[in-house]
Amino acid sequence: MLLKGSIPVKYIVGKIKYEILAVMGYGIAIEIVYQNYHISEISIPMTVPTVLGTIISLLLAFRSNQAYDRWWEARIIWGAIVNDSRTLARQVLSLVNEDIDPDSSRRFQERFIHRQVAWCYALGKGLRKDNPFPFVEGHVNDDELESLASYDNVHVGLTLLQSIDLRNAYQKGWLNDFQQVEIDKTLTRLCDSMGKCERIKNTVFPSTYSLYIHLALHFFILLLPFAMLDLFGFFMVPILVVIAACFFLIEKMAIHLQDPFENKPTDTPVLAISRNIERDLKQMLREKHIPESMQPRAFYIL
Repeated sequence: MLLKGSIPVKYIVGKIKYEILAVMGYGIAIEIVYQNYHISEISIPMTVPTVLGTIISLLLAFRSNQAYDRWWEARIIWGAIVNDSRTLARQVLSLVNEDIDPDSSRRFQERFIHRQVAWCYALGKGLRKDNPFPFVEGHVNDDELESLASYDNVHVGLTLLQSIDLRNAYQKGWLNDFQQVEIDKTLTRLCDSMGKCERIKNTVFPSTYSLYIHLALHFFILLLPFAMLDLFGFFMVPILVVIAACFFLIEKMAIHLQDPFENKPTDTPVLAISRNIERDLKQMLREKHIPESMQPRAFYIL
């Protein structure tokens, strides 16, 4: 996620540097032909690119809104994961009857809450198609780690382990019927959030819609120099570059926002959120070793 601090110009320009170089070369070529050969017939009325540019602006605005909606939905889902993770830890710590078997019930609480931390990391890394085990192995035991190795989606295996552990706690009498149902409802909400994230990840933004806007934008850039030749002369090239840069940046912004789990600076910061969840849950367990909050990388945080 991009932070409020100043974003480097190098990062912004780097997203469209090849497009800008191509536009600059194209504009210079048109200007050379126009000045050297005095071909006035190649100019066109300014009305043509103006109308086309207005249409493209509306389409880009609509696409940017749709892309932001996908990014914001992902952030809302992870906000719900934060809330449900805290709720789950609170329920496990407050509802489990520790009088029956204090040592075993305490181990159950610690194991259950640490497994929830592992689930958050596994989900975040899984959405980014990265290896989750370096983040998971410190929160589950060796037997569970071995069983998770057979899963394509480690977070799915962790949900099953949570359910099995919850059933065992109920059978041992640490939870009554009502308490077991309430904790299971929280697990169900977490599963719902997991499915929503996977839906965003696996639903491709309509490629035909993106292609049509992309083609229309390039056609607009191709026409624009012919409308500005008579008006600006030698200044046509820098003006063309500035206008093209604005349109290309808006398009790039939409492209990056539409996929919030791609391990890019514009992502939803799933690892930073998971680290904060780990800190909160370990503090609820009264553990001494609390990890530091994840620090931003220059102008963004993942």
